[in-house]
Amino acid sequence: MSSAPAPLPNDPLGRTLHLLRLCGTLYCRAELTAPWAVDMPALPGMLMFHVVTAGRGWIEVPGAPPQPLLPGSLTLVPHGAGHRITSDPHLPAEALFDIPVERISEHYEVMRHGGGGEPTQALCGVVRFDHLAGRRLIDSLPALVQIDSWSEDDASWLQSTLRFITREAGALRPGGETVITRLADILVIQALRAWLDSAPEATTGWLAALRDRQIGQALALMHARPEETWSVESLAREVGMSRSAFSARFTALVGEPALQYLTQWRLQLARAWLLEGPQPLAQLAGRVGYQSEAAFCRTFKRHFGVSPGSVRQPLPDWTRPPTNIKETA
Repeated sequence: MSSAPAPLPNDPLGRTLHLLRLCGTLYCRAELTAPWAVDMPALPGMLMFHVVTAGRGWIEVPGAPPQPLLPGSLTLVPHGAGHRITSDPHLPAEALFDIPVERISEHYEVMRHGGGGEPTQALCGVVRFDHLAGRRLIDSLPALVQIDSWSEDDASWLQSTLRFITREAGALRPGGETVITRLADILVIQALRAWLDSAPEATTGWLAALRDRQIGQALALMHARPEETWSVESLAREVGMSRSAFSARFTALVGEPALQYLTQWRLQLARAWLLEGPQPLAQLAGRVGYQSEAAFCRTFKRHFGVSPGSVRQPLPDWTRPPTNIKETA
C-alpha cells in the first residue's frame, strides 16, 4: 500500500528557511584592541557574519559606505564578499589569514589582534547552505544585512542569546564550542527572519511569491516533490485556484510561468546532485521528474550547454566543511 506524501506546512517561507541547512565551516572568537583592522577574504558561496558582544567597530563592504558595528549588533555578509572590519575606517587592514590564531578545534578558533587600546569582542563565522532553496533565498538578500535596532520585546531573544554566547566564549567549558556554534546558527536564521519581516526588498519578486498563501504553497510543492508530473492544472488544483488565475498570479509574482520555473528548478537540482557525486543518470532523471534519461540529457544540455556527464566532478573545496578554511581561500 502506497502512502500519500506528507502535507506541507502552511508557511512556505518558513519551510524555505528550514531548508537553509546551515553547515558551519569556521567560527572565530575575535579579541580585538584598538587600533585594529582585518581584511576578510572573498569566500564565494558562503555567508559570513559578525556578532559584536562588547565594544564597537566598522564594517566596509565594496561599493557601500562604512557601517557601524555596535554592541549587540548582528551583521551578515550573505554573498561571501570580501570586506573589512575595523576600529577606524581609515586604517590599513591586515589580511585575515596573516593573523595568528589559537586553534581550539577543527572549526573553532580564537584570534587576538590590535594595538592594545580599547577592546572589542566579536564572534565571526563562515557558514554555507546545502539546499538549493536555501541558496536561492540567500541570493535574494542584499550585500549587507544588519540587525542592530530592536524593540524591547524583539530584543529579548537576541540579547539573551548573545549573553549566553559571550559567557560560553569566555570560559570554553567542555562542550562550549558546540553550544557556541549551534547558537550562532540560530542567530543567523533569526536575523534572516527579522530582515524578511521588515525589509522592503522582501515584498517583491520570489520572496513575495513565497509569502503568497497560494503561490507560495505551489512553490513549496515544486521544491519538495520535483519528481512529480506537475502541470499548471494540478498545481492550481492543489492550491485551490483556477488554472487561469493561478497561471497569471504565478507569472506576475515569480516573473516567469510556473512550468518554466519548474524546469529550471529541476535542472538546477540535478546539477547540484551531480556535483555532489556520481549517480546513474537514469535514476537522477527520475528524481527530477523526467520519464527517460534521454529526455533529461537533452533538456540539461539545452539549458546548461554541456551534458550531465561533464559536470560529474567534486564540489569546489569551499562548498565542503574544510578542516582549515585558510586552505580554501
